[in-house]
Amino acid sequence: MRTTRTLAAAATAVAALGLATPAATARDGMPVGPSNIVALPSVIARGGQLTITVDGCPRGGTATSDAFRPTTLTPSHGSTAKGTATIDRHARPGAHSITVQCHGSSRPLTHPNAFTVIGGVRGGLGGSTSTGATPTDMAIGGGLIAVAVIGGGVFWMRRRAEKRI
Repeated sequence: MRTTRTLAAAATAVAALGLATPAATARDGMPVGPSNIVALPSVIARGGQLTITVDGCPRGGTATSDAFRPTTLTPSHGSTAKGTATIDRHARPGAHSITVQCHGSSRPLTHPNAFTVIGGVRGGLGGSTSTGATPTDMAIGGGLIAVAVIGGGVFWMRRRAEKRI
C-alpha cells in the first residue's frame, strides 16, 4: 500500500514537471520560438505608442494586431526583441490580441487580450452631447445654487449680529 502511494506521488510529480516545462525546446541555448509577449502600457488610447517586448525572438520578427499596422521587432538583449507600435486612430475600444512571428521560427505566438484600447471623449462645447442636461435639470441646479447663496447670506448676517452683542 505504501509503495503504491509512493509510486503514485512520484508519477504525479514527474507529470507535473513535464507539464511545467516550456513548449519551446532549446537549441544551443536559444529558444526555438517566441515564449512571452509583453505590451506596455496595458491600457492605451487611440494614437498612443505601444511598446512590445518578446522573449525567445533573438533575430527579431513582426508583431501584428487588428489595432495597429504590422510592426517590426528588432533584436534587443540576448534572445529578446522589441518594437513600438502606434495604435490606429480608428481602433475599436476594448481588448486586443498580439501575434508575433519571429524570424527563423515556424510557429507564431499569440497573446490574447494583450492590451486594451480606451475610447475617446466627445469634444466640443465642453464635452456635452444632445443627451446632456435638460432645461429642467438646469432649473433644478440653478434653484439649488440660489438656495445655497441665500442660506450662506443669512448665516453670515446672523454671525455679524452676534458680534455686536
